[in-house]
Amino acid sequence: MKVATYNIHKCVGTDGRSRPDRIIAVLKEIGADVVALQEVDRRFGSRIGLLDLEALGRETGLRLLAQSDAVDGHGWHGNALLVSREPVSYHRIRMRLPGVEPRGAVLVDLDFGEGPFRIIAAHFGLLRRSRLSQAGALVTAFGRLPPMPTILLGDLNEWRTRRGSSLNVFEPLFGQPRPLPSFPSRRPIFPLDRIFGWPRGLINELAVHDTPLARRASDHLPLTARVDLTGPGLMAHPDRPRPSSPTTERPGRDSV
Repeated sequence: MKVATYNIHKCVGTDGRSRPDRIIAVLKEIGADVVALQEVDRRFGSRIGLLDLEALGRETGLRLLAQSDAVDGHGWHGNALLVSREPVSYHRIRMRLPGVEPRGAVLVDLDFGEGPFRIIAAHFGLLRRSRLSQAGALVTAFGRLPPMPTILLGDLNEWRTRRGSSLNVFEPLFGQPRPLPSFPSRRPIFPLDRIFGWPRGLINELAVHDTPLARRASDHLPLTARVDLTGPGLMAHPDRPRPSSPTTERPGRDSV
């Protein structure tokens, strides 16, 4: 299974033009089975989704698993999930993440018929203190949910790996995948976009989708990976470290 994360920058490209069709064309280039998108809605006023869903389905075969309660909205705090086929089961939790800016994450349990797995998709804040709290909140939620293969991905807005980095919060569970620069798209320097897997060994073939079109369509480049749900030991589910102190409310069926 191929997965991707892509901050589409509200469909505004590096030329300053709003072109949702370019985002769809990049998604067609990628050809992923599951895609986590960030910044999919208008930020102010009516939180209207910016993609043409009919064109998206026609060109890419992807469909939206809507997270928004807003009429015509696509995301939860801008986070949306696209899938290439209808899941046989789908359960969602939405989380408000702590921090100065309004940020959120979606935790989705999916099964396409080959066994269940979990997607945790998030967009972290710009402040380091907020990112630390947001990473802690996701680890706490992860520790309370039934164990299953988990893909954590999104724009984590973190490039540091030293002491005080929010990435260190994930390391005991998810490890530290090789950082791949994805921002800014014209000349990538910072590895802001990440894909992690649990148990370790779930994720392979991590890559930046760097094409001329992707460099124009958004200020981020997409990040992709291959997921092997049949690898040895994946279904054994090794014991997970429990978070030392909770940083978010216990998630329910649809925590908001």
